[in-house]
Amino acid sequence: MIVSEPLSGLDFLRAIVEGRSPQPPICRTLGFALVEVTSGVAVFEGMAGEHLYNPMNAVHGGFLATLLDSAMACAVIGRLPAGMLAPTTQVNVNFVRPVTARTGLLRATGTAIHLGRTMATAEGRVEGTDGKLYAHATTTCAVSSA
Repeated sequence: MIVSEPLSGLDFLRAIVEGRSPQPPICRTLGFALVEVTSGVAVFEGMAGEHLYNPMNAVHGGFLATLLDSAMACAVIGRLPAGMLAPTTQVNVNFVRPVTARTGLLRATGTAIHLGRTMATAEGRVEGTDGKLYAHATTTCAVSSA
């Protein structure tokens, strides 16, 4: 039996972007994907559409929050060595303008700010293809061994 070495966080995420590993199941559910990753930065893209509408005929804030949580957590994961985890412990999201089906493609960029022994922080932004800001956020993740 061949046993492979565990991947660093960055190598794990690169395998997803390059199609060598599948996108996380939440991506299929909500229609977004991890499209770029470097050390400390992760980018997800997703299409806004009526299938995401809340009762006010706008895209539900949970979609934006999920995009942001994914991007920020992956930004932290991209800086971790093999065998480490960084689950989200807190997310603070600010919605600055409504999103509708006409908004189209949204891009969530997460950037790791601090990586400590037990805690990490990151920030994120959701922007449209026109460069307009739709939401921004911060997160705290708990760093631990797998």
